[in-house]
This record gives sequence, C-alpha cells and structure tokens, in this order.
Amino acid sequence: MSNFKIETKCIQSGYTPANGEPRVLPICQSTTYKYDSASHLGDLFDLKAPGHMYSRISNPTVDSVEKKIADLEGGTGAVLCSSGQAANLLAILNITSSGQNIVSMSSIYGGTINLFAVTLKKLGIEVRFVTPEMSDEEVSARIDENTRLFFGETIANPALVVFDIERYAKLAHSHGIPLVVDNTFATPILCRPFEFGADIVVHSTTKYMDGHAQVVGGVVVDGGKFDWTAGNKYPELTEVDESYHGVIYTKDFGLENAYFTKLRVQLIRDFGTPLAPMPAYLLNLGLETLALRMERHCSNAIKVAEYLSKSDKVSWVNYPKLEGNSQFDLASKYLPLGACGVISFGVKGGRQAAVKFMDSLKLAAIVVHVADARTSVLHPASTTHRQLTDEQLVDAGITPDLVRLSVGIENVDDIIADIEQALCISQK
Repeated sequence: MSNFKIETKCIQSGYTPANGEPRVLPICQSTTYKYDSASHLGDLFDLKAPGHMYSRISNPTVDSVEKKIADLEGGTGAVLCSSGQAANLLAILNITSSGQNIVSMSSIYGGTINLFAVTLKKLGIEVRFVTPEMSDEEVSARIDENTRLFFGETIANPALVVFDIERYAKLAHSHGIPLVVDNTFATPILCRPFEFGADIVVHSTTKYMDGHAQVVGGVVVDGGKFDWTAGNKYPELTEVDESYHGVIYTKDFGLENAYFTKLRVQLIRDFGTPLAPMPAYLLNLGLETLALRMERHCSNAIKVAEYLSKSDKVSWVNYPKLEGNSQFDLASKYLPLGACGVISFGVKGGRQAAVKFMDSLKLAAIVVHVADARTSVLHPASTTHRQLTDEQLVDAGITPDLVRLSVGIENVDDIIADIEQALCISQK
C-alpha cells in the first residue's frame, strides 16, 4: 500500500510507468503472452513464477486496476470480475461448498438476495438471513460448525440501512468466520470496512467506481488479516490443491495472499468471469475522479434530502445523514464524509402517485441503474426487486411507494427544480 492520501491514490496507485513508458495506463488488448522457454511457462502454470499466462486469469491492464482498488481499500490484493454479482458469487464459493451455509443480513440488494436464496440453494449452500433488530445471541444461534462467512452491505441498496461493521466483525470472529462486506454504495472514499474489522470487501464497480454507466464489473478485495489456518475450518486454503500440483495457498502465498490468489487462479480460471482489458481501462478512468465525484454526490444528496423532508408532497424520506434518521448515528460513525448519493422516499398518494412523479421528471431519467454521474430514479418494488416475495420486500426495507433517487453531480438547483415540478404534477 502507498502512503498517499486517498485522493492521490485514485490517480497515482496501480500503474507506475518506467522510464520512457506510457504515462497513461495502456490497454493490453491481448489474450496471449509470449515466453522465451517452455520451462518458464511451466513455472507460471505451477504458480512458481509471477506473470501472466492467459487473460482469462490475469492481464497487465486489469492487474494495474486491481492494485489501485486494493490500495484504495487498504487490502493486500484484489481480483476484478465480470460483474458485481460475479464478485459476490466467487467471494462465497472460494471458501464455501455444498452442505455448508453462510449468514447474511436481509437488508441487501435484491439481486444478491436472489443469488443467495435461490441460486446458492440449488448449489447446496444454505443462506440464513438475519436483521439488525436481532440480538447477538439470536444471530449466533444461526451460526454453526458449517457456517463459512457473514455477509452485509455498508449501505444497503435501496433500504439505505447502514451496516454496523464493528459489531458483526466481532460477532463473526468470535465464531471463527470472516466478515464479507459489500462496499459498493460507500466506496473506499466514504468507508473502508477493513479499518472496522471486515476481512473481505466486494464491489459492483459498475456503480460509483465506474461512475459513468459505461462498463459492468465487480471486484473482490482481500484484507489479508484473517487467519485461515485457525481451527482447520478452511481446507480449501490450508490443504493441497491438486489442480496446481500440490500448492497450499496459505503455505505458498501466506495468510495475506492466500484467499485472493486462490480466487484468481482457481475460480476465475474455472468459471471464466474475468474483467476484460478495455472495461478495466474505462474503470480506471472512473477511479481517477472517484474522490471528486463522491464529494459532489454527497453534498448534492443531503441538500435534496433536506428539500424532500420539508415538502408537503412527500410522505417520508430516508437518507442516513439526514438529522433524525434512524441510521444517523451509524452513518456518523462509518460515513463521516457522506452517505453516497442515493435517497429513498415516498410520494404522497402511494404507488400510482410515485409512477406519475417518475414519468414527469425531465432531468432525472428512469433507468435500471444507480450511482453514476447522472441523476436517475427507479421504483424498486416493480423492477430490480420484483422477484422478491412480500415478506422479503419488507425485510429489505422496500415498500410499494418507495422511490429510489440516485442524485447525480449536476447543479443541485436544477435537480431540485426537476423534482419540484414532477411532485406538483404527481398530486394533480
């Protein structure tokens, strides 16, 4: 990790050109690499030598962006994936097998709930959901000898519940399991979960990290501090991997590198879910302005939230940094610089009025996306979360009238004016 401040890391980390090399990160648009000897290539395949053997596993452009993200989060290594969902899936499958289980907060992204409750179930992996209202004893009762990890989101999408990272890190560690945190909405600019005890961090880089709605991607970041050897719970990392001629990840790569090395050379290799060089290059462009954009997203969002809280056309507003919000204390602890640009609120008149409001917006667009430079809006219950049952919607904090507003980096007066005119139309 570099010693630069995080704003500098956004620009300088990951790629360091040598004398006479390109100043800007090059796009290495090649699937293949040339070697001077067969023995060297053999050493690469045996994981005895550093380097790139095939772009399904690693690539110079992708490698530089991975190093930047690891530095931003304060991790020891990172692996870019084809999407945020791929990152979530591989983070779990890296240490979880059929017949085992994980514990997860219920207030997480709807697509992740579907991945956990439906797809993982088909793979023989049970997911046990818990809520913030449960006591430590109630949560502990869901953890047994087959539990492999605990999962939560720093800022839940779209319920905006702030995850008490320290609480659940201590709880997970008391049972000898790692804490995995989805840090997509916060980004490392607003929160670095490793500093509060998390062990693995995942992102949908499609959101604020890219920031321009250009490329789908995901990343898994290893904190490098979890002791995978304690209690003999993780043989995937502590015993021989026959597919690599006897490699033992914790022995050959150390505790700080074992998890992400296995994820790359085994799961990315086998599932074929890498991020390609061109998307990685575009992602890097987004990362270079991440600190600037997050500052603007947050300053715009609090002004919009305050406006909405005073409107007689709005029934409720949910934004963690809004005074009086139920998440305000947790947001003050974990998100001192801001709680991203996403706001949830209800339009008076319920679902019908909410739809009329969205249809009347001129600057903000109705899109199946969130967290980029442009202001956008969505009705989660009928779109991104429509696959959930009524009970799951309640657990995820989603009501029929909930509108998710992703505040962009336009002039905030223009954003508020657009909301105001659409709210007026919604009440007619």
